Amino acid sequence: MEKIAVLTTGGDAPGMNAAIRAVVRTAIFEGMEIYGVEHGYKGLLENRFKKMDLSSVSGIINKGGTILQTLRCPEFLNKEKRKIAYEYIYNNKIDGLIVIGGDGSRKGAYLITKESGCPCVFIPASIDNDVYGTDYTIGFDTAVNTGLEAIDRIRDTAASHERIFIVEVMGREHGFLALEIGLTGGAEIILIPEMKNDFNLKNILKILENGIRRGKDSSIIVMAEGFGYTKDWAEKIQKHTGLETRYTVLGYIQRGGKPTALSRKLGLTFGYNAVQCIKKLKKSEIKMVGISAGKFTTVDLKQTIGKEKSIDKKIYEMNKVFSI
Repeated sequence: MEKIAVLTTGGDAPGMNAAIRAVVRTAIFEGMEIYGVEHGYKGLLENRFKKMDLSSVSGIINKGGTILQTLRCPEFLNKEKRKIAYEYIYNNKIDGLIVIGGDGSRKGAYLITKESGCPCVFIPASIDNDVYGTDYTIGFDTAVNTGLEAIDRIRDTAASHERIFIVEVMGREHGFLALEIGLTGGAEIILIPEMKNDFNLKNILKILENGIRRGKDSSIIVMAEGFGYTKDWAEKIQKHTGLETRYTVLGYIQRGGKPTALSRKLGLTFGYNAVQCIKKLKKSEIKMVGISAGKFTTVDLKQTIGKEKSIDKKIYEMNKVFSI
C-alpha cells in the first residue's frame, strides 16, 4: 500500500488523538502517504481529505477529543450516498482506510469494505466499551476515572447531609461504564439496562432499608442512562424511604479531558498495529485491532458483525458482597 487514510467517527473518546498520532507516524515510517478525513463519515461524503505529516500530530498525545473532528452522519446509512464516498476514495487513490470509532462506526467500516472493496482496519474507541471482539476500547478507562472522581466528591456530600444520591453515567444500551464506576466507587446499588429485570423499585428499597437498619446514613446509586429517568427514580425512592434523595447527571464530562495512561497506550498500540495490519491486506479484506487477555490482537471484523458484547455478571455478585 502506498496511500492510506484515517478518520474518527461517532462519539469522541479520550485517546483518539493518540491513535491518530500513532497511525500517522507509523505510516510515514513505513514509507506511506497518509491522509486524514475530517468529520468522519460525513467527510467521506464531502471529499474532506487532507495530507498529514509529522508536524500534523505534534503535541496531541495528551489532548482529549479528536483533531480530525467527528460528526454523526445519518446520510451514510443511505447506500446511494455511500457510493459518493467510494468515488472520492477511488479518485484520491486511497489504497486502504483506517476507521477509529465505536460500535456504530464498526458497522460503517464493514459496509465500506463490503460494498467498495477498499481494505479497512477498524480501531475500537468508545467510552462505552461495548465493541465485541476486544476487552477494552480507547477512552473507556479515562471515562471510568472521570466518573470515579465525581463519585468520590459526591460521597463526601452524601455523608455530610445524610442523603441518598443517584449518579447517572453514560450508557444508553449497555452498562459497562456504570458497572466499572459503581464497583470501584463503592456504590451500594448499580443499575444498568442489562439487569432491568433484577432491579425493580421493591428490590432497590429493600437494599437501601437494610443499609439504614445497619446504621448507614447515606448511599450512592450508580445508574446508566438507559436504565430509566433519574429524576423519577429519585422521587420514588425519597417518597418511600423518607430520606432526602438527590440525583446528578454526569453527562458529557465523561467524554472530555486528558486521556489516562491506559487510554493513551491503547491508542498508540492500536494505531501502530493498524498500520502494520493494513500493509498486508488485500482487496475486500477488513480487520479489527483489539486486546484480549492482556495481549494485543487482530481479528476478522466480519466475524464480529451481529454480535454483542456481554457484561460480566460476576461484578454484580462482588458488589453485593462489598456493599453489605
